[in-house]
Amino acid sequence: MAIKRKTLGSYPFFSVIFSISMALFVIGLFGLLVIFTNNLSSIIKENIEIHVYLDHGLNHLDKQNVLKRFYNQDYVAQKNDTKQIFFISKDTAAARFTRETGEEFVRFLGENPLRDAYRIKINSEFSDKILLRRIKNEISNIDGVYEVNFTERLVDSINKNFNKISLVLMGFAILLIIVIYILINSSIKLALFSQRFLIRSMQLVGAKGFFIQIPFLLRAFLHGIIGGILASILLYGLLQYSYTQIPELIFLENIEQMLYLFVILLLFGGLIGFFCSYIAVNKFLKMSLSELY
Repeated sequence: MAIKRKTLGSYPFFSVIFSISMALFVIGLFGLLVIFTNNLSSIIKENIEIHVYLDHGLNHLDKQNVLKRFYNQDYVAQKNDTKQIFFISKDTAAARFTRETGEEFVRFLGENPLRDAYRIKINSEFSDKILLRRIKNEISNIDGVYEVNFTERLVDSINKNFNKISLVLMGFAILLIIVIYILINSSIKLALFSQRFLIRSMQLVGAKGFFIQIPFLLRAFLHGIIGGILASILLYGLLQYSYTQIPELIFLENIEQMLYLFVILLLFGGLIGFFCSYIAVNKFLKMSLSELY
């Protein structure tokens, strides 16, 4: 009966790859949650608007001069290379008000008291209340501008809620990393336990620690990469299934960020496998003979 010889660096790796894959899958789910939350935050913040009401009696050229003052500003949101600035004439505003309320207030008053206005969508980077106040003051000083308004309470509410969500996600991320590290570290230690006598035998014949560690480190790094690939495949499959169940999620998708996440999972899997293997092998190298049993 032939005896199967153990090779340095070989160990039952299926359980290790499975553990790393599941751990990275959970990290990937968290990463997707962060990506979707950030994209949702940007969408909501870019729907914050400033309403600029103009003086009565401005001609077309005056209105165009006011408009030109906005086009070079970084705080104006841009979509498909188009600045998100919309002109609402006082006649359009009056017709909309009449349609929504059924009140013919223009006929009753004999004139239209409303004003021509510009509706400006704000870049999400400028959604802070202090910055919006500065923008409001800046626009108020433009000739031809009567009044500038934005929904300050809404801005406060959005920023406070997303700050709370960010803190919760940060705390969860720290806890998750600790749990994942313990799980992967335990799996690799358990897998390397069967190699402890082979490691000691190599030491007894004069092999240096680094020479003994190399096969374990390379294999653990490879297993981490494989775990990252499997986790990425599972995440991609889950995403495609989610889009069929909740089609609106597609609006929160960002292909570039998804690719970054998958690359991070591969690198993180390889590095954590390498690091945990290094710690485990080091531990067995330093054990006394009595501790090996």
